[in-house]
Amino acid sequence: MCIIAFMLIFNVEISYSISYYEISILRKNTGNITGNEENNTMELHITCIPGDGIGPEIVRETKKVLDKVAHKYGHKMIYKDILMGGACIDVHGVPLTEEAIADAKAADAVLMGSIGGNTTTSPWYKLPPEKRPEAGLLAMRKALNLFANLRPAVLYDELAAACPLKEEISKAGFDMLIMRELTGGLYFGERRTIEENGVRKAIDTLTYDENEIRRIAIKGFDIARKRRKKVTSVDKANVLDSSRLWRKVVEEVAKDYPDVTLEHMLVDNCAMQLVKDPAQFDVILTENMFGDILSDEASMVTGSIGMLASASLNDTKFGLYEPSHGSAPDIAGKDIANPIATVLSAAMMLRYSFDLDEEADAIEAAVKKVLQDGFRTGDIMSEDCTRVGCTEMGDLLAERI
Repeated sequence: MCIIAFMLIFNVEISYSISYYEISILRKNTGNITGNEENNTMELHITCIPGDGIGPEIVRETKKVLDKVAHKYGHKMIYKDILMGGACIDVHGVPLTEEAIADAKAADAVLMGSIGGNTTTSPWYKLPPEKRPEAGLLAMRKALNLFANLRPAVLYDELAAACPLKEEISKAGFDMLIMRELTGGLYFGERRTIEENGVRKAIDTLTYDENEIRRIAIKGFDIARKRRKKVTSVDKANVLDSSRLWRKVVEEVAKDYPDVTLEHMLVDNCAMQLVKDPAQFDVILTENMFGDILSDEASMVTGSIGMLASASLNDTKFGLYEPSHGSAPDIAGKDIANPIATVLSAAMMLRYSFDLDEEADAIEAAVKKVLQDGFRTGDIMSEDCTRVGCTEMGDLLAERI
């Protein structure tokens, strides 16, 4: 009995230093459940990166919603804020510190606001490229091995009026997911600026190996299998060697998914099809830079980039969750930013990193109810709706949990 008691106590103490997924397995295997755990409650350790611009405002409102979820379902949210981007440069002189990376790795998930500032006026952009705000995000993604970025783009019925497409196109609706490779490609290639014969010359290198392509393709096909079973692989295979390899490897992966339809599309055509017939897409699978551009386009087709959530995942349940929009420094501190994309990113966090589907559903339902009730931030404002600011939108969402 003493040995058994010691093992149970030992397992409980260890569980606080490992991930929630490992805790769940440990408790299932040992039957070691405390009173709170019997009620399916849990501690969620979340590292938060408020970041720059509107980031602190939208993260604040998202915490408000998460706290309401925790209160309703009996969970405990444990936050730890860290600096990254311009905010980190101002304090430490670099966009990301090793201590911040360690804090992110120690959490169950990371929730981020936004990174960066005005590229024309901010002193951050007079620094070398490796010391600018966005370099911190790239380094964090690399350190956490976040190679798969999921960006859903859904047209809400309540926002049909905000959709810039013609009604005959938008009335069909759309629900797509852009699967973007995050840690390879042009953004991570060798770059330099030189002078040759008195002429300045900039060089950026786009590189992919077959393993990088294969792992993101597998993720894309796995998700498509749970959706409408269609993958549109987007490349520039008529010009780029990297795209020709991309297409070849994707076709190899597709052989293991006979129930999923694969089509190839050149990136310029995809950009046109997103505004011509967005309903045709299910999962768009593409490389880093193409995905960065197409996901912003898709967000505007929905009516606002302020509505587009994002999840960046590695091979485990760990993920970094952030809105797809930027830091919007022009409206920072004015309490007019739209926090919904960040709130929906938090819902993805609950679903993918914590397996809390009911709680994630509650957040998504709250967003839909707020829209149904006619409340809008300025970016999605339409006739006969009530305009609210960032703080009030957070309050309205929390009230509907």
